[in-house]
Formats: sequence, structure tokens, C-alpha cells
Amino acid sequence: MKVYLAGPMRGIPEFNFPAFFAAAAKLRAEGHSVFNPAERDAASHGDKVWKGNMTGDLKEANKQGFNLREALRDDTHYICMEADAIALLPGWEKSSGATAERALGVALGHKLIVL
Repeated sequence: MKVYLAGPMRGIPEFNFPAFFAAAAKLRAEGHSVFNPAERDAASHGDKVWKGNMTGDLKEANKQGFNLREALRDDTHYICMEADAIALLPGWEKSSGATAERALGVALGHKLIVL
């Protein structure tokens, strides 16, 4: 199954990337293909986009070339055109991005996986 991984990032130390990496590894071990936005961001902008950012401050990520509009464009494109499921990390309910990604998945009839 093609799974989009959603969860809280902003305001969490290192944008919660370690939790995203662990969840993606678990889902892949179960045989799923995973779109992990943390991996995409790290691949596009390097580890400086997240490592050492203990406040999860978006302004710091922007200094590394991160652009939220571009990231959400890529995320929603994958959800619409590729994904079969949305996997939700703990705390997703408090994240405006993750709640939007979940809502899009629900509208499209994707399976929801609560981690």
C-alpha cells in the first residue's frame, strides 16, 4: 500500500523528524511504500533544515531554503495522485498541516492508519 505519513512538525524539537523516520521504517518493514515528508525535506535541504532546531522554528528552516507552500504542494499532490492511506503520528490532531492532510485523505476515501 502507498502510505503518506502525516504528523506534527512545527513547534516540536527537530520538527519531529526522528519520529517520522522511525514510523517510516516501521511501515516499510510491514511492506508499505511510504512518502515521508521529513525525508523529502532532509533530501531537498540537508540535515541543517532540522538537526539542532530544538524549537521547530519554521523561520530557521526557511534559512535553509525550505518553503512551506512548496512542501504542502508536494504533499497534497502525493495524497491526491498516489496514496492509498494516510498514517497519522501521535499528536496529529494538534497540527494544522496533519489535520488538513487527514481531511484530504478522508475526502478521497483513503484508509487511515493511526500510529
